[in-house]
Amino acid sequence: MRSRDIIVFIVIVFIIYSAACTFLYFKGAIAFSGIIDNSLYTILFIIISVTFIAGKVLERVSSSVIADILNVIGGFWLSFLLYGVLIIISADLLRFALESGSIIPEGSERLKQQSYLISFVLTILIIIAGFINTVSPVTRKYHISLDKPAKTKQIRIAAISDIHLGSVIRKRSMRILSRRLKAMVPDMVLFLGDTVDGEIVPVIRDDLLDSLKIPESVKYVFAITGNHEYIGGHSKTIPYIESKGIRMLIDETVTLEEGIQLAGRKDRDSQRYTGQQRKDLADLLQGTDSKKPLIVMDHQPPAKNDDNRSSADIILSGHTHKGQMWPLTYLTARIYKISYGHRKIDGTHHIVSSGYGTWGPRVRLGSRSELLDITLTFNEITDN
Repeated sequence: MRSRDIIVFIVIVFIIYSAACTFLYFKGAIAFSGIIDNSLYTILFIIISVTFIAGKVLERVSSSVIADILNVIGGFWLSFLLYGVLIIISADLLRFALESGSIIPEGSERLKQQSYLISFVLTILIIIAGFINTVSPVTRKYHISLDKPAKTKQIRIAAISDIHLGSVIRKRSMRILSRRLKAMVPDMVLFLGDTVDGEIVPVIRDDLLDSLKIPESVKYVFAITGNHEYIGGHSKTIPYIESKGIRMLIDETVTLEEGIQLAGRKDRDSQRYTGQQRKDLADLLQGTDSKKPLIVMDHQPPAKNDDNRSSADIILSGHTHKGQMWPLTYLTARIYKISYGHRKIDGTHHIVSSGYGTWGPRVRLGSRSELLDITLTFNEITDN
């Protein structure tokens, strides 16, 4: 990514973030007037509003438990900003409508204070519900029949995207995932990118991926890169993942003993960080056999204007998080052809996962943390 683009992006994010913080600060000053001393309120607000930025900076400079704590608090603060602003704006509009209709007295400061207090409480309750939703992953099952032969009647695939291991997603999540995989008894485990959150130091510091136990039933374990593998430095991230017995497929194709072809694409954002463009899908699949089953792992699903036609039977993706938090779900739906779920386009089955972990806030509303359980069946068993 060019330096100018980075600066523009940071400036835009800073303006939006500052505007939201300023809005909530003044609304909170009204809500807590007479309840909390103004000076104390200002100090507490400033401290919590800088936690996310401080956590990210400290994580990059010197990863520590303090950086982890700041990232967790900062993540919740981001979700508080989003829903706090939305709920308070809604409360203002509702109060204005009621005052215009003479249903409630106009200009009541006490009523305004009460409405903001209720708004803050409601925001906290929503975030708690979103957190509970996040730490309760589900298993999504897909059954797909392919009109192609293989050396087995069926194969069961566990696919996991967007774990985002780091300061926020840690060992507990890996232990839960390990139990889910053990209960599923898959033949193959596929990691669809963003296994780490970005900075690799918090992951290596506590060896977080070591807490993931792959069942003995699993014959194949493959992974691809997501955009976050490059954000934190792919030269350290990829070797760490591979050190755990996970084979990275970076713009390469392999043929399994069962006659199933598996291709792994380099993430489309890799060029921003490495300066090297990934292979076109047609070039990547050039040497594959169209008569044999072909599965493609591509972290980011096709955008609205992408030409998604290919010889692949199945393309597995993640990245979108299904928006993670409503109403961002509408944004991802407008960006991608398929922002979540299963759809067949031009003969290719596309499956997009909402992801196992989260980015930033450990909060999900309008989406669920999930593990994919995909059973593929083939039309005949062959020795070729």
